[in-house]
This record gives sequence, C-alpha cells and structure tokens, in this order.
Amino acid sequence: MEWLTPEEWQAVALSLRVAFWATLFCLPVGVFIAYVLARWTFPGRQALNILVHLPLIMPPVVTGYLLLIAFGTQGGVGAFLQETFGLTFAFRWTGAALASGVMAFPFMVRATRLSIEAVDPKLEQAAATLGASRAWVFATVTLPMILPGILAGCVLAFAKGMGEFGATITFVSNIPGETQTIPLAIDLALETPGGEARALRLAVISVGIAAGALALSEWVSRRMAARIGGA
Repeated sequence: MEWLTPEEWQAVALSLRVAFWATLFCLPVGVFIAYVLARWTFPGRQALNILVHLPLIMPPVVTGYLLLIAFGTQGGVGAFLQETFGLTFAFRWTGAALASGVMAFPFMVRATRLSIEAVDPKLEQAAATLGASRAWVFATVTLPMILPGILAGCVLAFAKGMGEFGATITFVSNIPGETQTIPLAIDLALETPGGEARALRLAVISVGIAAGALALSEWVSRRMAARIGGA
C-alpha cells in the first residue's frame, strides 16, 4: 500500500486539529449543561434538553446551513465576531471546528449527564450541610466521581469531530489545506477517477485513530474507576 501523500497527511493533521478544538469547545459548556439538566429543575428545562439534542436528529446539512446563516460573514453572530475579535468561521478551519463541536455537543452532554445522575445526591447534600458552597461541592464531591463519564464524553466528541461531514461541508465547503478533513478528502477521492486507493488509505487511518481513542478511553476509565472506588 502506498504511504500517504502530503495532501493526505494535511487532511489527517487538519482532522486531528478540528477534533481537538471541537472537543475543547464542548468540554466546559457540555459539563455545565449536563449538570444543569441532571440536577436543576426550572421552566424550560425540557426545551433546553431538546435544543441540546437537536443536532442528533436534524439532517447535518440543516445544521450546517443554520451555522452559515448565524456565523457566516453576513450573519449576525459571525459579523460581530469578525469585527470585534477578528474571528472568521465561514470557509475556514475554525468553522470546521465549530461545526464539529456543535455536532459533537450532544454526545458530550449525554455521557456526562448519565454519570452525574449516577452519583448519589445524598453525598452532595451531606457536603452542603457542612457549609460547602454548590461550586465547592461540585469540585470536591461530584467532579471526581464523574471524571470517567466526562472522559467518555470527550472521546465520543473527539470521534464525532473526526468523522463529521454534512454540517462541515455545508458550512465551510471542501477546501484542500483549509477545511478538507478526512471525511471530505474521502468524498473528493471517491468522486475522482482512480481515487479509490486514496479513499481506502484515509479510511484506514480514520478507523485506526477512532479505535485507538476508544481503547485509550476504556483503559483510562478503568484506571480512574478503580482509583475512585479504592479512595
């Protein structure tokens, strides 16, 4: 099998970069939203839950189109960020990271929320009765117990970021060297006569990265669960 060409290495490196920033984007917001959904009761909670999970059931092309409307150079949010902070998302790798982050967000929230709901609320209540603030209870009681769930959410978000296609190609198009991640490079290769070998190489790389991430997640989760259980 022929080794990767510079263009293919470029697609692999960009995919890793996009997936990393998408996961980083999801992490703090996802943990906060997961905690809100798991522990708080308020009007509109169900609406928030539906909004969080919408990317799972909407066609990815629709998500990409909505991102283009909101974060495009003529969109309200996109124009503000460009003029204020110099951030441009449309047809840039940053837009690919944003699209991947939006599509990966439900996976992060769901995995973290399940781990929070598995924590006995009496432990948090006991800490609260000793005078600890809600933030301190979360940092010292809840967070250590849900770390395996957060890690699982990070891995799922990273894997989703690596494989995201529909929203990305709609929002930032397929530009080699700028927005062409592995899925987009595979799509282009399959549309190019004689590009089957290139598509196969990239598919093998993609499967290898995803399998490696999942194996690492399982190993770290077992270590952390054993450490927490023995604490």
